[in-house]
Amino acid sequence: MKMMLQLLCLLVGVGKVGLNTARAQQVTVASDGSAQFRTIQAALNSLPAEATKPRTVSIKNGTYREKISIDGKSKIILKGQSEKGVILTLALAREAWRCDPAANNDDWGVATMNLRNAPDITLENLTVVNSYGFEAADNATIACPTEPGGTKTISKTSHQMALRTFPGTVRLVARHCTFRALGGDTVSPWDTENGQYYFKDCTMEGGVDFYCPRGWAYAENCRFECHSTSAAIWHDGSGNKDAKTVLKNCTFVGDDGFKLGRFHREAQFYLLNCRFPKNMADSDIYYAESGPGARLWGRRVYYANCHRTGGDYAWHRDNLATAAGAPKASAITAEWTFGGRWNPLTGKVKEVLTDVVQDSIAEKMLVYQRAVGGWPKAVNDEKVNYDHKLSAAQRAATLADKQRKDATIDNKATTREIEYLAQAFQRTSNPAYRQAAENGVRYLLKMQYRNGGFPQYYPDSSNYRHQITYNDDAMVRALHLLREVAQQHGAYASLDFGLVAPAKAAVALGIGCILRTQYRQKGILTAWCAQHDEKTLLPAKARAFELASLSGMETVGILRFLMEVEQPSADIQQAINAAVAWLEKVKISGYDVRDVPDTKYPRGFDRVMLPEAGATIWARFYDLDTNQPIYVGRDGEKHAKLADIEVERRTGYAYLGTWPAKLLAKEYPAWQKRVSAPAPK
Repeated sequence: MKMMLQLLCLLVGVGKVGLNTARAQQVTVASDGSAQFRTIQAALNSLPAEATKPRTVSIKNGTYREKISIDGKSKIILKGQSEKGVILTLALAREAWRCDPAANNDDWGVATMNLRNAPDITLENLTVVNSYGFEAADNATIACPTEPGGTKTISKTSHQMALRTFPGTVRLVARHCTFRALGGDTVSPWDTENGQYYFKDCTMEGGVDFYCPRGWAYAENCRFECHSTSAAIWHDGSGNKDAKTVLKNCTFVGDDGFKLGRFHREAQFYLLNCRFPKNMADSDIYYAESGPGARLWGRRVYYANCHRTGGDYAWHRDNLATAAGAPKASAITAEWTFGGRWNPLTGKVKEVLTDVVQDSIAEKMLVYQRAVGGWPKAVNDEKVNYDHKLSAAQRAATLADKQRKDATIDNKATTREIEYLAQAFQRTSNPAYRQAAENGVRYLLKMQYRNGGFPQYYPDSSNYRHQITYNDDAMVRALHLLREVAQQHGAYASLDFGLVAPAKAAVALGIGCILRTQYRQKGILTAWCAQHDEKTLLPAKARAFELASLSGMETVGILRFLMEVEQPSADIQQAINAAVAWLEKVKISGYDVRDVPDTKYPRGFDRVMLPEAGATIWARFYDLDTNQPIYVGRDGEKHAKLADIEVERRTGYAYLGTWPAKLLAKEYPAWQKRVSAPAPK
């Protein structure tokens, strides 16, 4: 019979894939083992990635203690026997997950239910719970390798996600579902550019911002229960001026004094026929001052026929006429919310074509970005130059090289691309640039060692590329960019908000690594080497002419980064003061370095060290034990004078310079004045 069915399918052109898809239209799960599958995840794993029609996972009443993940699969219906009878539960604080090395400091896997690149998912008759806050007796301190101190204290009301969706999960439907947590971000559907989410007859419970969609969201006949005085609902509509969150015929309850909502970046709220309790705070939906940058599109919070038990507050009086287009309340439907692109009641999907603005340099950066997320500095020994025209053949060959393991942070590679693409997104609103910049940031997070250091290359670990690399400010530039992301400065405010917390943690780890790698010479703190061993943290050798030594150049970049810390700890202050004292100690007074024309040399000049009254210079490398300047050529041998090494090296590498001069004369005194000033009230 089985062979006959396969033959029939082949005859009508279904084939093996079609046969598997047809069989997968419905599977059943029962926690007591009475169905095809005992766990929901096992049932999901049995489904092929794609299908022409929705597949249904039918779930019988029971408690399912498991983490659910749908990644790269579409058109799936998770249908429970009853909303109260089917319980999916997990106890996991977001901070605890980020401390797990398996998480790679990322949100994927942080929730009870996790969806990524999974369009057209429907949830029906389910209760999804993140029980961490309900079960935790009190705050807990756990081991956390990603924290500088190695531990982290987690509050029982910290972020706890029941539902977390990632980019690519569009047209999500939830009907007759309950989402519960005690902490913040209970329901987190996050795709700023393309997210489309529909909730009907659902209950949502949690702490601050516990309903926090990004993009377009519509909730009807839903109940919201708030356990925070900061805010119940939240929205991020920064990806598109039209993005909005609509709440229609919804009711709110919560702890005494809870506030209705807030937003940290561009947002648009519509509340229609909503009911508020007597104990809600007299506070309108507000902009959180910790949000990034100035707002572009103004305040957009609209109400129609919303009332409060015990009397209405003035701020939620009808103002729908002030919204763009002055829509009537009756016209605000789910289809209207999604701009006609999707009608969740009929399932109709309409692709809306928009003109995409392109930036020629950004387009070339997209071509050169490697699959791992970073960029190369050179290809086949030719530096990547985005000013050069890229032929069709070069473009095709470069795209075919996506898997090459040559991504690096050396010579400004990767950091320059992230910076440019973030700015290009601000100028053009082209989502491809934002996505590429975000993937670049994720590359930086991925390449960082658990001790906080950054290798020069990742994933290539050959030769000296695996060492912690301060050389040419590689690690410092990566940390500086991550700090901009963490603080949401400038163009980085437009990037995925989910990158803020891991970027902040990465910067803290990086500072910890910097403090631990500062070299102690006979017990006294001095400076840093251009490279450090990623395991022992001791100074390390790179190329033949780059011996383990103290650096008069790289130390300056590290100091500038540390001096930018707004509230430096005692350890940071000690590190800065010690390194500055070392720079003062090893300066070479009364000398300058010059390029002297001389036609007998290949480059037409020689580089020499000459006496000069009042001049001060520093060596690039100093002996670890004696603090004496060392000059090393390709023979790998130490020399006491610049003239002792071959002309190719002394004219082709910076062995002497004035790198610390400005820092010592202006920046360090200004920093001293700042840190000694009383803290502002």
